[in-house]
Amino acid sequence: MNNNDILIRLRYALDIKDTDMIKIFKLGNLDISREELRVLLTKQKEEDELPQDAVCDNHTLEAFLNGLITFKRGKAPMKNGVAPKPSFLITSQSNVNNVMLKKVKIALALTSDDMLDVLRLAGVYVSDSELSAILRKEGHRNYKECGDRYARNFLKGLAIKYRE
Repeated sequence: MNNNDILIRLRYALDIKDTDMIKIFKLGNLDISREELRVLLTKQKEEDELPQDAVCDNHTLEAFLNGLITFKRGKAPMKNGVAPKPSFLITSQSNVNNVMLKKVKIALALTSDDMLDVLRLAGVYVSDSELSAILRKEGHRNYKECGDRYARNFLKGLAIKYRE
């Protein structure tokens, strides 16, 4: 699953309008035009030769996820008079799904039980410890890489929960 696909599925699952998408990107410190957004939200095939501006890179996806947190939860409180900078955790293509799950969990204020329920809606049964391993910080001894199957089914479960 590529980053464009994650963006498209998140938009559908949470029923986000174009104007809100642009606001969310802006909250994530990335200015994007309506035309650029339309290109990003076009379904891409892995084997297609994509124009460079059509690919949603890791920084763009994470800017959207950071903006989504701010959009849903509000701005983070200042510490010592300084606003905290949003963290960029995606270091490689292998941890994109883990970061997406963590940041969507934060944005929607989901508990681990809520996440397990969302996965169950999609027909996936995960143990509490397995979910905990996926949500751990990369480099932790119990960290587990989140595969596309879990990420895809989590987004499917979100669509079932929020759109029905």
